[in-house]
Amino acid sequence: MEHHRSHIYGVMAEFDAPEQLIHAVEKTREAGYHRMDAYTPFPVEGLAHAMGLKRNMVPFITLLGGLAGGLGGFGFQYWAAAISYPQNIGGRPLNSWPAFIPVTFELTVLGAALCAVFGMLALNRLPQPHHPVFNVKRFVHATSDRFYLCIEARDPKFHVAETARFLQGLHPHHVTEVVYD
Repeated sequence: MEHHRSHIYGVMAEFDAPEQLIHAVEKTREAGYHRMDAYTPFPVEGLAHAMGLKRNMVPFITLLGGLAGGLGGFGFQYWAAAISYPQNIGGRPLNSWPAFIPVTFELTVLGAALCAVFGMLALNRLPQPHHPVFNVKRFVHATSDRFYLCIEARDPKFHVAETARFLQGLHPHHVTEVVYD
């Protein structure tokens, strides 16, 4: 069975309505499955909670990027003006911080924005030009009028036949094995 399992990404169920999908996700979690994903044509309220998704790390990564950019910008200006090339111009202090505010602000925004974008891409494992669910012919309806739940083969409780039987018991429109190629 293990050899056959390596070709399988998971088992997918197709539902007609968002309420059916949320009900299926709740039943799937109650049954002990944790490695799953849902695909919908529009955002479904309550789906993330039903799936038990944790808060993501993008805001924290953005904060770190902003702090790094701001401290880096200020630190570089301080180093240039007070340490590397100190000049007494008109008796002003070497650490003339009001002059450093614009660059510090801009580098804070730049660092936060870059970390937000690249952090989101990394956490979503993007870019991913091809995903195994695209091998399912019926999956084209995911962008228009169908709702899908896929239990992944990497779930410890996953067994192709038992998982397909379990999903069939949730009364989906259709159940399909998702293969890698």
